[in-house]
Amino acid sequence: MPTLSVAMIVKNEAENLARCLESIYNWVDEIIILDSGSTDNTKEIALRYNAKFFENFEWPGFGKQRQIAQQYVTSDYVLWLDADEQVTSELKISIQEAINHNEPNTVYRIVRLGEAFGKKIRHSGWYPDYVVRMYPTGLARYNDNLVHEKVVYPQSALVKTLSGDLLHYTYKDIHQYLIKSTRYSHAWAEQRFNQGKKGSIFEACIHSIGCFVKMYLLNLGFLDGKQGLLLAILYSNYTFQKYAELWDKTREI
Repeated sequence: MPTLSVAMIVKNEAENLARCLESIYNWVDEIIILDSGSTDNTKEIALRYNAKFFENFEWPGFGKQRQIAQQYVTSDYVLWLDADEQVTSELKISIQEAINHNEPNTVYRIVRLGEAFGKKIRHSGWYPDYVVRMYPTGLARYNDNLVHEKVVYPQSALVKTLSGDLLHYTYKDIHQYLIKSTRYSHAWAEQRFNQGKKGSIFEACIHSIGCFVKMYLLNLGFLDGKQGLLLAILYSNYTFQKYAELWDKTREI
């Protein structure tokens, strides 16, 4: 029977890690965790669940860090999880069935259900959130993106959707959101700058307004209540911030 590894990249995830590992540790064959410099008890929690724990302190970006982690995987299949995610019972069964069937040249996408500020978000463009997360280890890998990395696989590969949701505890509070968004906007601007892209304040304004309209009106974010309005405002600000950062990197002094 084919074997399955769960792979993760983490840093200071002591608050989330146990919940994630609890949902998978007793039915997968291997847990690979690559840490980028945690100062809390992330390592102790990982070892408690018999994870194979590795470290890489020279941060190369999300995509390349995942590539490094995949080098440690020894199973036939790899399932990627983030520390703030949790596999549901229905998803577990679907994953196991896919592994047992072992269909050739096939990658699998999962539906994420995000929770923000204490509420599961079922609109706002958040759900269903399809992400390719499981594949034969030798068939695919993540790209080199500094942020918003994606799995790359042969064009001939079949993409199948697994049943059940992957719970994603995205933002606990505003403070956590601000930390994440600042890190992501900086990496996004750095990536675009390295690609020779330029930004403008006008472009930042247009994309920011468009983001709010899309999330809150077109994607029915108003049906997510106060959280939907808050997310639309915050994402609009994030969009402005990343384009403004790109402008700041490319402006003439």
